Amino acid sequence: MKKIKVGLVGSSGRMGKEIIQVIENNSRCEVFYPFGRNDKWDAKKAKSVDVWIDFSSPDALKDVLKRAAETKTPVVCGTTGFSKKEKDLLEQYAKKIPVLWSSNMSLGVAVLNEALKSLAAISHFDFQIEEIHHNRKKDKPSGTAITLQENLEKAVDKKLPAPLAIRGGGVFGVHKIYSMSDEEVLTFEHSALNRTVFAKGAVQAAEWLVKQKPGLYQIRDVLFGKQK
Repeated sequence: MKKIKVGLVGSSGRMGKEIIQVIENNSRCEVFYPFGRNDKWDAKKAKSVDVWIDFSSPDALKDVLKRAAETKTPVVCGTTGFSKKEKDLLEQYAKKIPVLWSSNMSLGVAVLNEALKSLAAISHFDFQIEEIHHNRKKDKPSGTAITLQENLEKAVDKKLPAPLAIRGGGVFGVHKIYSMSDEEVLTFEHSALNRTVFAKGAVQAAEWLVKQKPGLYQIRDVLFGKQK
């Protein structure tokens, strides 16, 4: 069986190293082109890449998308902390190539976001999102908390208090959604136990994305199909 040739932007970072380990244990993929911050671009090698996985930085996004579009190569992007302008870039390039961006590549978080739709039935409750991450995480609140907030507000059809963001220690990521009335409290919680969960999700997304048409996708589409 022909292996999927993965190009990895941000290969020397924490997430890059996790993704390399996951791919090494995956018989369907290979790390064909690891690209680090100080590496010189190899256009010839890039032409043979089947799919890019990008966990670099918001600054690098434009270059990654531009180069991928030149070779019509799909891109899975798990970088967070984007400005509106950078999010617009994702939409712009998604007209030319398949682009999958998610603030959190965990399959469990994808299911959690779907579960929020059920809270429409108790939209009169009070709601609050709380997230905890390690003390080195720069964006606050996290991209995941922002996505959860957007989906929760859509489900309950009202504006909600901003997510509470806590930073400390080496916590990989905990997200809680509280639904509260005078009589009861319902809590949805997701805890990431290690970084491997995000790496596995990104690799599964890459395997799925190579078969898709140009468009902007999310991790939920890998599990539930593209929303109409």
